[in-house]
Amino acid sequence: MNHITIYHNPDCGTSRNVLALIRNTGDEPIVIEYLKNPPDRATLQRLIAQMGMPVRDLLRRKGTPHDELGLDDPKWTDEQLIGFMLAHPILINRPVVETPLGTRLCRPSEVVLDILPRPQQGAFSKEDGEPVINAKGQRVARP
Repeated sequence: MNHITIYHNPDCGTSRNVLALIRNTGDEPIVIEYLKNPPDRATLQRLIAQMGMPVRDLLRRKGTPHDELGLDDPKWTDEQLIGFMLAHPILINRPVVETPLGTRLCRPSEVVLDILPRPQQGAFSKEDGEPVINAKGQRVARP
């Protein structure tokens, strides 16, 4: 079994689609509901470093206190922004997935396909009905 971890919000459609794509490989990931069990500072710093993305790119705006806290202000350092995410885990964009092939913020959900160690086992469509994987386990070309 491959070690796969998803930082998941079950209320998020994208997160549910990513979890289903992982399971469509036959793997059962470690599921961390990060709103109930937020990562600690060291884990969040490690994930950001592994993704190779600016801290600001992991901030979620919609449905969060982002604007109230003024997080667009360039005065905030990366460490301060991480502090805000730790204090308000809803600010962490999701889902973040860790596999032996890499760590990614999986938005859109198809991003997870690039880091899954095992192939898709069958057809898969997103919750909205958009086909992603065909019956042969191959990615469906987008028009």
